[in-house]
Amino acid sequence: MVRSIKQWCLNLVSGPWLVRRYFSASAMQRIEAAIRQSEARHSGQVCFVVEAGLDPYSLLKGVSPRERALALFSSLRIWDTEANNGVLIYLLLADHDVEIVADRGISRHVAPEVWAAICHEMEQQFRQQAFEHGILLGVEQASLLLQQHFPAGPSEANELPDRPLVL
Repeated sequence: MVRSIKQWCLNLVSGPWLVRRYFSASAMQRIEAAIRQSEARHSGQVCFVVEAGLDPYSLLKGVSPRERALALFSSLRIWDTEANNGVLIYLLLADHDVEIVADRGISRHVAPEVWAAICHEMEQQFRQQAFEHGILLGVEQASLLLQQHFPAGPSEANELPDRPLVL
């Protein structure tokens, strides 16, 4: 991925303050509640991770938001759910880039283009500075797909935390 000078600078100077600028504590609570409520409708697992910016080493290596999302999908063990139906929604704030990584169970049913379209809708919200709304939209869209292919059973275990992870 080729980043502009502006993107490089934003990644380098971004920190927790940037996440707080776009997501208040109450916004994070609403996102967590939306994930919890969505998981009551399906057996999938939805995780939201927001990262202010990439570290200098990742920038020098040219790590793309997609590559970072895949690495987090692995390190957070989102792939390790019972039905292989975990979904990661990853936001790199410095680049205003969102990536969705879906595990193999749900990927059998949902084409990559569908996930890309959801990302595009979310990024449109970000361009309007509606970050919370964009994330809530993505959670809802992912949940509808999970509900269609993995409806909730009698008692579904919550395998992954619902609380957004800030890096």
